[in-house]
Amino acid sequence: MASKLLDRLRRTLFKEGEVVASEPIDVPEDSFPESSELDDTECLSERLGGTLCFDGESAMESEDPGEASGPDSDSDFLGESVEDGFSSTDTSPVDLSPGVSSLLTCQLQESWRSLSCTVPEKLVFEVTDASVVPESSSKYVLYTIHVIQSGMFDKTPAVITRRYTDFERLHSRLRRRHGDHMERVCFPRKRLRKNFVAETIAKRSRAFEQYLTHMHSLAELRRSPTFLEFFYLGDLQAGQMLMRVGRYQEALGPLLNGLRLQEKLGCEQQGKQQPHHQQGTHWLFTLLALVTCFQELEQLGEAQEHCDRALRDVAPSPEALQQHLFHPLLIPLLQTNVRLSWKISKDKRRWEVLLQEIQDSGADVGNQPSLKEYLMKENLVESEGNTKAKVKRDDTT
Repeated sequence: MASKLLDRLRRTLFKEGEVVASEPIDVPEDSFPESSELDDTECLSERLGGTLCFDGESAMESEDPGEASGPDSDSDFLGESVEDGFSSTDTSPVDLSPGVSSLLTCQLQESWRSLSCTVPEKLVFEVTDASVVPESSSKYVLYTIHVIQSGMFDKTPAVITRRYTDFERLHSRLRRRHGDHMERVCFPRKRLRKNFVAETIAKRSRAFEQYLTHMHSLAELRRSPTFLEFFYLGDLQAGQMLMRVGRYQEALGPLLNGLRLQEKLGCEQQGKQQPHHQQGTHWLFTLLALVTCFQELEQLGEAQEHCDRALRDVAPSPEALQQHLFHPLLIPLLQTNVRLSWKISKDKRRWEVLLQEIQDSGADVGNQPSLKEYLMKENLVESEGNTKAKVKRDDTT
């Protein structure tokens, strides 16, 4: 019986976005629309061919503008699959003995763990709100988009708010930098009329969800600084501005959201691999900004946690340490972490030893800039048009 249930579970689990079942499933045609339309652009979304466009006619007939875009995570679908499996006539879930039930539960859990490793994690972009915002003599629509990690229950979804012109600017920059990948991607033109009616806003919401999903599905674009900074850079700039005027409590909101966005977009791994790259600099800035804000707010445990996390990213190898090849902020980071660890009675020996090794090597550990000074002076600008300036600043560090 257990083997039959496991076999049915395997066949009902989805893989790479497709549902495989032993029997045909009757699903309404409008439950999973294959494409979304926007304005009067007449194209077709060809996911397998690597193209995203919008069909202005067919979607109008088959799609409800107010309909949600689908399940937020794979866990919801798994629950439905297991439920369907137990309702099948192939199994009899009643009158199971405790031993058989326990064994079955263990086997199901083990099966899910092994299968989940083969399902690649991806991001879900869901427009949860769209509101018309007046601006002097004009107005615009502001879209609220949740960025959710699929394949797991995401307790901390990140949020961005963007308007049409933000997406238009992103598309233009991606076309300049990645023309080959953007060649067949159509972006909707602006409309002269009906930009603020519910139907247009709903269609655009669905279209922007598909647009971001498509961009993220392409490895070259997914790693592009232009695409990544579209999500998180505004939060970092807002947090820095609030820190400069001493509003540390208010700065925590955008900084924490920026951290979650970078985590979901994979900037942490890029930062570890290339600490002096733009994304590595932004990642470290975020952690240090949170250290400073939590310190100022006397939340020392949270400050030490983020400081420790930053140190794990920039800690040098023994070979690099011998050659004095380490991050310019390593010494002030070590000093801050040792001090915080002492205040909260946390083990600090590892970092004390590293700091002593650096001092023994002849480095000046007494004349170091504070983390706050670095954060206030750092120029957070977009990568486009700033490459030369960034390289020059790194060389003089």
